[in-house]
Amino acid sequence: MKTDKDIRRTLLEMAGRRAKPGSGSQSQDMREGRRAYGKTRLRKYLGAVPFVIVGGRATRLYMPERMTLDVDVLVCAEELPAAEAALRRADCERLGPLTVGGSTWHLPDGDTLNVIALSAPWVADAIRHAVRDADGQPCARLRDLVLMKLAAGRVQDLADISRMLGQASENDLDETQRAVHKYCPADVADLESLIALGRLEHHGRPPRHKPRQ
Repeated sequence: MKTDKDIRRTLLEMAGRRAKPGSGSQSQDMREGRRAYGKTRLRKYLGAVPFVIVGGRATRLYMPERMTLDVDVLVCAEELPAAEAALRRADCERLGPLTVGGSTWHLPDGDTLNVIALSAPWVADAIRHAVRDADGQPCARLRDLVLMKLAAGRVQDLADISRMLGQASENDLDETQRAVHKYCPADVADLESLIALGRLEHHGRPPRHKPRQ
C-alpha cells in the first residue's frame, strides 16, 4: 500500500512532466487577487488569545486569491481552552472538533471560523512574527504557511505551495528553505520540486535560486 509520501512524490512527478513554462498568473493578476473580502474582525471574538490567520485568507498575500468560505486561524495548543472560552463569551456557536486539533465555530456575523490548535515547535514563533494584511489583521508568513501545508499534504495544499513559492522573492525562498530544513527535513526534496514547478509555471524557467545545503 502506498504511503502519503509515495502519493505526494507521484503527484510531484506527474506535475513535473506536465508543467508548461510561463503558464502561471501575471503580476496584474496578483494585484487583482489581493483585493480583500470577508473583513471579519477576529480580535473581537478571540479576545486576548494570540493567533495568526492561515488558510486562504493568508495565502492571498503570496499568490492570486482563491475564494474560500471559512476563516482559518492558528493558535498554540495550550491556548485552545482560552480561545474557545472567548468564542463562547462572544456568542459564537461551536460546530465540532477538527481532526488536526482545534474546533470549528459559527460566528454571529455569519462566517465560519476554524481554530487550528497545534503544538509544533514553530507555532509560537509563527504567531509572534505575523505580518499584517491590508485590513491590519495578523497573517502567517510564507514560511509558516508552507510548513502547515506540507504537514497537511493535500493536493490543494501542494498546489498552493507551488504557486506561492513560484512568485516568492529570493529572501522568502531562503527563509522558507531554512524553516523546512529545521522543522521537517524529510520534506526538503519535495519542497525543492515544488519551488521548481512554481518557477517554471510563473517564469517559464526553473529557479536560479540554489537549494540551501
